[in-house]
Amino acid sequence: VSQSRYRYVLFDSVRGAGNQLASNVTDAELASASNVAGKVSAFNSSGFSLETGSLSILSVNGSSNSYVGWQWKAGGTGVSNTAGTITSTVSANTSAGFSIVTFNSGSSGNKTVGHGLGVAPNFVIVKDRSNAYTWVVYHSSVVSNVNQYLELNSTNAVLTYSGIWGSALPTSSVIGVSSGQTFNANANVVAYCFAEVAGYSKFGSYTGNGSTDGPFVYTGFRPKFVMYKKSTGLGSWFMFDSARGTFNLNNYWLQANTNEAEQTDGAIDLLSNGFKQRASGGGSNTNGDTFIYMAFAENPFKYSLAR
Repeated sequence: VSQSRYRYVLFDSVRGAGNQLASNVTDAELASASNVAGKVSAFNSSGFSLETGSLSILSVNGSSNSYVGWQWKAGGTGVSNTAGTITSTVSANTSAGFSIVTFNSGSSGNKTVGHGLGVAPNFVIVKDRSNAYTWVVYHSSVVSNVNQYLELNSTNAVLTYSGIWGSALPTSSVIGVSSGQTFNANANVVAYCFAEVAGYSKFGSYTGNGSTDGPFVYTGFRPKFVMYKKSTGLGSWFMFDSARGTFNLNNYWLQANTNEAEQTDGAIDLLSNGFKQRASGGGSNTNGDTFIYMAFAENPFKYSLAR
């Protein structure tokens, strides 16, 4: 996942290097062949390569601009998965609890697709690549039935759409999907699936207290990356990391649902065993509201060092 100053653009090896999706808009995938916006041109053993382009709103390699990139390693080349009613192509890293799933939606109606993780995912992001549909998000802390969902590209609280997750919530083998709000019929679709792994990742929720001495969230590791969102009211998807914020207070944040540049008027502490909220309100810590989060470790599977 690579962030530009103008859009938050996502690339993965299953869809193919250069094929861009942007998390803050509903746009369909911009194919590599277009080559008009700058792109990740290749995935390498030690990182990725970039090319420039002419469309500045999607640039990932503009002259003198500053960028941040977050990467999750899946399982290499995608393989066919027939666990669901639709055959999917899956690249899964079960040790890290992460998989990339692509499929064609086929005819209208409820479907299931295999995700390859072997355990039920805690966090799922689904996007229609062929059409301008919203980014549909499942988070196990707040989505309690097949009609509830969040949108990665908006500030909305938990929304409701009948049967958006098909006939059942995610299981150890499949995720349920339904055409309508999620994607169009006969569309190419991608899903990013995350399952919690002790010592590496944590997905949960906290309740705000409206104070700069905010709630502490225990993760069991020192976080490298934290994203959170208010789920009981309007709030952005705030993202912090220890690469940009190298000491506490960490007040360098970005929002996955906007095209805004980096902001510095809110803060969290990234601690040896979790994170602590230091903002007093808004979309971060309003008193009594629920906030969902996802966090990933700086030193996975190892004892965290004090900070």
